Amino acid sequence: MKNDKLLNYLHLHFIVFIWGFTAVLGALISLDAVPLVWYRMGLAVIMVFVYLLIRKEKLKLPWKTVLKFAGGGIIIAAHWLTFFMAIKVSNVSITLAVLSTGAFFASILEPIFYKRKIIYYEVLFGLCVMIGLYVIFEVDTSYALGIALALTSAFLSALFSVINGKFILHHKATVISFYELLTGVLAISVYLFFTDAINADFFKLSMSDWLYLFILASICTAYAFIASIYVMRWISPYTVMLTINLEPVYGILLALLILGDSEVMDIEFYYGALIILATVIGNGIIKMRLKRKRT
Repeated sequence: MKNDKLLNYLHLHFIVFIWGFTAVLGALISLDAVPLVWYRMGLAVIMVFVYLLIRKEKLKLPWKTVLKFAGGGIIIAAHWLTFFMAIKVSNVSITLAVLSTGAFFASILEPIFYKRKIIYYEVLFGLCVMIGLYVIFEVDTSYALGIALALTSAFLSALFSVINGKFILHHKATVISFYELLTGVLAISVYLFFTDAINADFFKLSMSDWLYLFILASICTAYAFIASIYVMRWISPYTVMLTINLEPVYGILLALLILGDSEVMDIEFYYGALIILATVIGNGIIKMRLKRKRT
């Protein structure tokens, strides 16, 4: 059992590394946020559906359950939309750093959904992340819109993680992922239809965009999406959200390597990112010590 938890925690870190690369792909793809998320979710849901057919998984569920998954799908679609919008109006580094506030939101939402007492050190760590965010915000107020969008994305990400933490107790990760991705792409399709955005030009993409979208949809979405829900059988939503705070560290390093000068920030930015990283490590140390005392 302990080995299972350790393996799933390591698996979670690998998933978070992949998510760090997602932001870089978002910057490399020339599409605006809405069509980008539509393609991402559309391609991913096809891949998940093929996987379900191969595994002969049953998709028939009660309508009440499907509607619950639909709510999750709309939340994740909104999360990705605000996430990529933030990247487009600011940059990868700012967006990923601000996204770390998800742990603070999770520390508030998880007790509400799971009907448990608030763990005060979780709130404290969430506030530490907010301090890191404040240091980052002091770098340049011209990123205000990007920060606001990333904050919205962080809240939606925390809400999505808490909801899926309850879903996974009764349903398979692949089935949850299929319905959530399908609902998300359908919701965006309705928006695109009523805004007359779908036309011949909508489907004219460069080869590089198709390549990046395929990587984004297959590895960074279909695989990572299912795997992130699966590990919640062993890991709490709050720990998932706090581990996701490593996403900016991985993503910023990848962005510097791949995107170059456009991602170079003032030294204060890196102070803020360091506060966030220290928070993640601190949480891990405290949780390990508390478990040792219990045993």
